[in-house]
Amino acid sequence: MTIDELVAQAQAARQRAYAPYSNFGVGAALLTRDGRVFTGCNVENASYGLTVCAERIAVFKAVSEGCHDFAAIAVVSDTGATPCGACRQVLVEFGVDQVIVAYADGRHTIFTLDELAPHAFDSHHLT
Repeated sequence: MTIDELVAQAQAARQRAYAPYSNFGVGAALLTRDGRVFTGCNVENASYGLTVCAERIAVFKAVSEGCHDFAAIAVVSDTGATPCGACRQVLVEFGVDQVIVAYADGRHTIFTLDELAPHAFDSHHLT
């Protein structure tokens, strides 16, 4: 799958965002190493702390289907926003290789997790 195809799937997921409070729709498309794609969109709540980001929804959908081995995730928003800290931590947990951050028009930048979350907390800190 190409980067443009993955970004297109994230753009399609963004159209399903539930963002009545911020009007800031985000879509994500997570590519597994075996070629499957799991998508997610942000889901807001009037109790803001209960809002869930598109990236975490995509990861949690994949994990709930038995997938733990991810190659890349594309995240699309109007402003090309990078994943929040909570999403970065979830991506670190599963070792996503590439994080493709895209604008709604398809322009994108590719980051590694080390670039987005240097010195991240992970399982080796627990032993």
